[in-house]
Amino acid sequence: MKHTRHNAIRELIASSPIGSQDALRRRLVKRGFDVTQATLSRDIHELHLYKGPNGYSLPNGAVADEEDLPAIDEMLKSFGLKVKQALNQLVLITTSGSAQAVALSIDSEDWPEVVGTIAGDDTVLIICPDPKRAAALRSRLTAAIG
Repeated sequence: MKHTRHNAIRELIASSPIGSQDALRRRLVKRGFDVTQATLSRDIHELHLYKGPNGYSLPNGAVADEEDLPAIDEMLKSFGLKVKQALNQLVLITTSGSAQAVALSIDSEDWPEVVGTIAGDDTVLIICPDPKRAAALRSRLTAAIG
């Protein structure tokens, strides 16, 4: 059922712009899938969907497996601009439109210094457990950015 639902989500996103989770959920219901918001959120995360100005999109137009994603160093070198620290939080400035992809890369690393990320258009907020680990991660990210 999950695999079938994921395929339906891919088809819906590829066929027309979908600007919100609720709109995607309503279209899935029309196709016979009774999904909750929580299930849909997990599906969006598992499919590595990102939301841009035209609604939800698949990475590079297709769903990538974890091993197909670019390495974090490559992502930071290509899209990272600078990192600022505020106590246990880091603000990673990226090129315009790339923050969600960079946040996905960071999340997929499963680093112990990262509690979670929040991405906008050109900014990633990285929440760390404490200022010491935030400083260590800031050094790692700054080195990768170059």
